[in-house]
Amino acid sequence: MRKIAKILAGAFLALGMSVSVANASGEDQNLQIFSVANSNAKINAKSIEAAFNASGVTVDVNNDMNSIFSKRYGNVHHKQYNLAIFTNAALVKKLMDKYPTIGLITPLSMSIYSGKNNTINVSTLSLAGMSRITNIPSTDPDLIAYSKLVGEALHKALPNGEYLSVKHSQNTKDELVSEFALNIELDKGATYADFKEGFKKEFEAEISPVGFLVPKSYTMKHADYDFFDTYSIIRFNAIFPVSKNHPDAGAYAPFSLVMYKKKDEETMHIAFPSIDNWVEDLDITDEETITAVNETQTMIQEILEGLTE
Repeated sequence: MRKIAKILAGAFLALGMSVSVANASGEDQNLQIFSVANSNAKINAKSIEAAFNASGVTVDVNNDMNSIFSKRYGNVHHKQYNLAIFTNAALVKKLMDKYPTIGLITPLSMSIYSGKNNTINVSTLSLAGMSRITNIPSTDPDLIAYSKLVGEALHKALPNGEYLSVKHSQNTKDELVSEFALNIELDKGATYADFKEGFKKEFEAEISPVGFLVPKSYTMKHADYDFFDTYSIIRFNAIFPVSKNHPDAGAYAPFSLVMYKKKDEETMHIAFPSIDNWVEDLDITDEETITAVNETQTMIQEILEGLTE
């Protein structure tokens, strides 16, 4: 069905560039945490979802992780902890015109969690973080518009909120994205859509038994592509230990995986933001947690290597 090209290990693009964009809190950080006092508990995950939707940012999944964690692990780390994914289809399509790497953050993700002193917090990627992982210039007007839209949704969801000071260390890794590519050779009578669906079935069959779940997948329509699909993927055995001391990890999880083929190429591209970046991005020091993160990276990387060798 296909002729496999060699795996392109390393960076999806030259992602080691330095992005000097200040987020709304005035710091050059890859994620932002918006917070507000919530002693009366009027603001919750559902009200935040409604505010995002009303702002033109569609929340497709909004999961109560405490319900999941309590059943799986017998305890929870925070009074409230939700992971949600969201998109703006119009801006994603505009960015696809120029940068297929927008698939690396389609959908975007956020964590909604209770904090100290009866606050509620939402963690998302900042403009700097969106630019850094996709290699889309931070000056691109459509990326700026996307970041601005997220900011407007945050202010609508958390009235009178403010950005907290975020001082994570800067990740110095050059390889921020895990990327694979394979040449497509169709069987007689087959289409590129057939090829894609066959690959997706194989991929899903491999990731499910080892604990990966897909809260949502997207099929984007665009004239420049024969197909452009993205997955939102999560592994509870990674996010559960990470979220204990780093609830803001929801800016990175669930993570997005993109697979696409441009019409002027015979190559299918597959990429996802490397999960082991979390260790440096979030200043994780606990060895058990680091092991869970690295194990998750290795698992999905080896699955894709196995499917493309």
